[in-house]
Amino acid sequence: MTDKIPSEHYEQVRFVGKFRIAYPGVRIFAIPNGGHRGKLTATKLKNEGVSRGVPDLFIPEWGLWIEMKRVKGGRLSPEQKDWIEYLKGCGYTAMVCHGSDDALAKVAEFVAGQ
Repeated sequence: MTDKIPSEHYEQVRFVGKFRIAYPGVRIFAIPNGGHRGKLTATKLKNEGVSRGVPDLFIPEWGLWIEMKRVKGGRLSPEQKDWIEYLKGCGYTAMVCHGSDDALAKVAEFVAGQ
């Protein structure tokens, strides 16, 4: 992976693994809003409440939403920007992290500030 920028998926998997080691007992879960699906499956999920733009991860104990992006090249969609502003307006913390190292650093800073 030296000449390629790791995917958002890779970065998120790496982050979640390290998070679970660093913060045992603190629950984190993914929001499966992304990915390519068939039309029927996409319609079913949308009807069940899946919403484009919801951040990738949530940590209930801390009220913390995390949107993961690649280290380079990841940009927020208008729907993601809207959701992040909405969640902040509801009193949650929402952060955008560019890669697993950035996510770990921002979460550590967040925890230290509590």
